[in-house]
Amino acid sequence: MSGQAEGKPKKYICAGLLAHVDAGKTTLSEALLYLGGTIRKVGRVDNRDAFLDTYEVERNRGITVFSKQAVIALSGLQVTLLDTPGHVDFSAEMERTLQVLDYAILVISGADGVQGHTRTLWRLLQRYQIPTFLFINKMDQPGTDREKLLQDLRENLSEGCVDFSDGQGAGLEGSRELPWEELAMCSEEALEQFLEQGEVSQELISRMISARQVFPCYFGSALRLEGVEELLRGLETYGEAPCNGESAAHGEGAARGAQFGARVFKISRDAQGNRLTHMKITGGVLKNRDTLRGLCLNEEGEQVPWEEKVNQIRIYSGEKFEAVGEALAGMVCAVTGLGRTRVGEGLGAETQENQPMLEPVLSYRIILPQDCDAAVMLPKLRELEEEEPQLHIEWNETLKEIHAKVMGEVQIEILQGQISQRYGVEVTFGSAKIVYKETIAGLAEGVGHFEPLRHYAEVHLVLEPGERGSGMQFDTAVSEDVLSRNWQRLILTHLEERAHKGVLTGSHITDMKITLAAGKAHLKHTEGGDFRQATYRAVRNGLMQAQSVLLEPYYNFRLELPERYIGRAMTDVERMCGRCELQSSQAGTAVLVGRGPVQTMWNYQKEVTAYTRGEGYLFCELGGYEPCHNTEEVIQQIGYDAQSDLRNSADSVFCAHGAGFVVPWYEVPEYMHLESVLSMPGNPWTGSGDTQDWAEGAFSNGPGGAEGRTPETAGGIGQGMGEKEERWIGTEEIDAILERTYNANRRVNERNNRWAKSRSKPARSEQAPQVRTYRPAEKKPEYLLVDGYNIIFAWDDLKDVAATTIDGARGKLLDVLCNYQAMKKCELIVVFDAYRVQGHQTEVLDYHNIHVVYTKEAETADQYIEKFAHENSRRYDVTVATSDGLEQIIIMGQGCRLLSARDLQQEVRRNEELLRREYLEKQPRGRNLLGESMKF
Repeated sequence: MSGQAEGKPKKYICAGLLAHVDAGKTTLSEALLYLGGTIRKVGRVDNRDAFLDTYEVERNRGITVFSKQAVIALSGLQVTLLDTPGHVDFSAEMERTLQVLDYAILVISGADGVQGHTRTLWRLLQRYQIPTFLFINKMDQPGTDREKLLQDLRENLSEGCVDFSDGQGAGLEGSRELPWEELAMCSEEALEQFLEQGEVSQELISRMISARQVFPCYFGSALRLEGVEELLRGLETYGEAPCNGESAAHGEGAARGAQFGARVFKISRDAQGNRLTHMKITGGVLKNRDTLRGLCLNEEGEQVPWEEKVNQIRIYSGEKFEAVGEALAGMVCAVTGLGRTRVGEGLGAETQENQPMLEPVLSYRIILPQDCDAAVMLPKLRELEEEEPQLHIEWNETLKEIHAKVMGEVQIEILQGQISQRYGVEVTFGSAKIVYKETIAGLAEGVGHFEPLRHYAEVHLVLEPGERGSGMQFDTAVSEDVLSRNWQRLILTHLEERAHKGVLTGSHITDMKITLAAGKAHLKHTEGGDFRQATYRAVRNGLMQAQSVLLEPYYNFRLELPERYIGRAMTDVERMCGRCELQSSQAGTAVLVGRGPVQTMWNYQKEVTAYTRGEGYLFCELGGYEPCHNTEEVIQQIGYDAQSDLRNSADSVFCAHGAGFVVPWYEVPEYMHLESVLSMPGNPWTGSGDTQDWAEGAFSNGPGGAEGRTPETAGGIGQGMGEKEERWIGTEEIDAILERTYNANRRVNERNNRWAKSRSKPARSEQAPQVRTYRPAEKKPEYLLVDGYNIIFAWDDLKDVAATTIDGARGKLLDVLCNYQAMKKCELIVVFDAYRVQGHQTEVLDYHNIHVVYTKEAETADQYIEKFAHENSRRYDVTVATSDGLEQIIIMGQGCRLLSARDLQQEVRRNEELLRREYLEKQPRGRNLLGESMKF
């Protein structure tokens, strides 16, 4: 092959190398770079001098961990070669690279054929519709058979796999003709051309490859440089550049005529710590000092615009780079100066962001050294999350723990090394936990209302179950005459911008379609943040009412073992709640294929090795999510309480008498301003009655509407527009509303259960999923224990009184707490120390509506409270008010709630204000003159 071509190339293509681990992908990249003239010496993995293995961890382990690029300049063509990881633990890094590829080179080991991860790669290439060349490597090894391998490719991948070896077009010395008959069978146009001319033109072959009708196959040995030159010529001959950079190269005017677009596929940092945004230019030209714009999430979860300038454009080839003034369409570059870009983001004309197909299914706790503060380490881990978004670094506020999601144990070792090398912190990881997901089994309507003073928004969402593996889909069915397009777009944005939690375990929801069915805004008081609150609450409200299904990850497995162990293997699979079937059995070896939960099959390879004495092999690949096999056990183990998750509230906020108040999720139908969508006849989801009636009723401004109302005058249930007096609804009407709402949902759920299967003896994993509607925890009696002296010396006003008389401070505190108890309606106990009084026994007194405890000799108030919490935390809902740090730690260990002295004081003041306001509103308006009450 010739080396560097003279002048600027006319077209640019980006080709990625993909393979199952140990197929020889890195060796092939070395051969391509050597024959393309990029490097002068072929490196080797075992010699730790491969050109693209630039990280120490890659050279030590002999695997590719991070995708890298190199440039091959051919005659009239510049190829950016992207080497991707082959190990399954780093497949997310590989998938991100697929978004910018024009072509893929799939490397397959001739000694192993099509393996499990190879099929996963093929499905990804199908999903992203990437034209693919195949290189069957290691054909120099004994026992490899070209015809059998080609048949294997056609059976497991595609009938379009055609042997292109030794046939790269006319004029090549020693070449053979391509298999025209096989090519003719790949498309109608090729067949007609073959019948007329006896061959298929190069132009048509290029189009067929681009359309994924033909997949050229090259057989050879990368280590011996056999077949590699043919592969490189194939790329040069049949590769078509989707983005032609010729116009950009020949004139700025032509270049500026094309709209700029770029796709970000990777974030990294160089040796100096500069943040690099790796992107492919899909249109136009990017120049130094150009300004780029995009959207990012702020701390409140809102999408906010950003605008930043490009400082430098780098073209990397291995570890080295060349700084250039501009990047043309089709080129892959790294840009400095951008601090808020994210992986998968489209810039300019590129707006669509693809959701990853491969996701981690294991979660690990990151254990920090004792001298390392989590608050300091968390931002650093966020940097790693930028580079590897699938890590999903999460901070558990309750447990004060950091968790990360990973693909496997090898990724954990790499992550440990990265943290140690970059930040000098030696972390460890806890035991693996399965990443669950949740979905629903029938229709549900969620309502979110957000109306504190001078704010207003109401959102009605219809939640529908989706096909397994479909992810989240969002749509709207609201007329723009009812709710403006801007508000609808904002609601859809809020639906898409975050991963919503389910109500069974707090896991992310998936496989669901959420449709905006109704909504209301106020001309004066509605702001963008109001719809965010209403949307989040509506999703959560719908999930609380829906029939939820817990999902767990499953493996697709292939088990090869001696025939005599078939019975043992099938019994094990049944025990692990999986299913399997015998695929083949010949020459004393059996092959079982099937599916099983990751939780039960995680370490099954060790068992297989043990009972087959090393003769059995288990190949697993992630096969998506299915209903959990032990739902109730998992729910109980996780112990998630949906109602206590205040950051994901299902309750709504309404307004009355100039103040907002919270309405529990199960009472929202009594207060909402728009009617229930699913209860209306003719709605698109239940399909009963007249659709026109539904359309008119769903968006009418009848009773309960928001038009003409102001948040200050928003009253009780069903207050009409412009009405100053409240319209009271009778109990019979309320019962009818609830009957329509909930029973309609229940009937629809039963009718639309997509997983119920009528089989006589279904396998365990094929049975209908365990469906569970959220059940609130049983209401326990509430107890509030107050550490008396701790509160007295924490509140400034009581502390001043105590400086003069402790009895006066004690009495003032008790009076304040009496008023507080009258509003809270809980059992309130105030505990005072009396441990220094010789011979004193525990004394319990009733002071109006509260209880006062003086501890016995040698027993402090802390000890009394800790003992009470230990003995009663399971029977009662216990809250302890204290600012004693040690006592707070002990109380948390008992599962009780905590209330600091400052929080208690704020709570008391809020209740006093509410009590005062309600008392004043009950007083007669105007003057009350003595003469008016006298009779003459």
